[in-house]
Amino acid sequence: MTQDILYRIQAGMSGFSKGQKVIARYILDSYDKAAFMTASKLGRTVNVSESTVVRFAAELGYDGYPSMQKALQVMIRNKLTSIQRIDVTNDRLGKQDVLSMVLHSDIEKIRITLEEINRSEFDASVEAIISARKIYILGLRSAKAIAGFMGFYFNLIFENVVLIHTNSVSEIFEQLLRVGPEDVVIGISFPRYSSLTIRAMRFAKDRGATVIALTDNQMSPLTPIASHTLLARSDMVSFIDSLVAPLSLVNALLVDIAHRKSSDLKNTFQTLEKIWSEYEVYEKADE
Repeated sequence: MTQDILYRIQAGMSGFSKGQKVIARYILDSYDKAAFMTASKLGRTVNVSESTVVRFAAELGYDGYPSMQKALQVMIRNKLTSIQRIDVTNDRLGKQDVLSMVLHSDIEKIRITLEEINRSEFDASVEAIISARKIYILGLRSAKAIAGFMGFYFNLIFENVVLIHTNSVSEIFEQLLRVGPEDVVIGISFPRYSSLTIRAMRFAKDRGATVIALTDNQMSPLTPIASHTLLARSDMVSFIDSLVAPLSLVNALLVDIAHRKSSDLKNTFQTLEKIWSEYEVYEKADE
């Protein structure tokens, strides 16, 4: 239903009441803004009652306005240009305190991620990573920050990590050249989804690798490619992607892996601590 909501609105137009037609036309013309309005605000914007908005959602087959709103958001999140994102965010913010709004939004995304995470998929991902011959990590554009964070700590835990570090099409596939059935490829992407990440994940899957997707929802184009999917809620804050919940999920992944490999890690860090001390990697605390 999330994929054809605009079609459903157009198809049902003749059967809508007068008030519902007003709502329908506004959504068709300004779905990028409507998707982030409450039922009350949408009603005020088009001069109909909140109950009319709720009935409109039911008329389309949704079990409530929040379900219809979510369907709109999922549909458009990957379609909004940076300029549209800025406009939508300005409408959402209004006169709110930006600091409070953003931090509370991030807290909410972590809470929802914790409630919705598939524990069996999480455990299966951990097992696949630990047993892999080689681990490839791919995250482009804004997801590059998460990939780099994951790669930094994976390199302390494993000897077999490849952090794909280019946006060049040819170089990405060159770095994946020898990927095979004993390997794991972790693909990270959030709206607007990277087409290059998707192509690279398909390449790895075709060669028999276990593909793990870190993305935002079941409708993500990464999901059907993946052997295992880790979902973390993201949000757009102006033209910026809020990736706090995905980073928190990566933290959990790292801690679980480290816990399962704790005996090996102690030996590794004993060596590292000597190196860090000898070469003064960290500032020493005052005696």
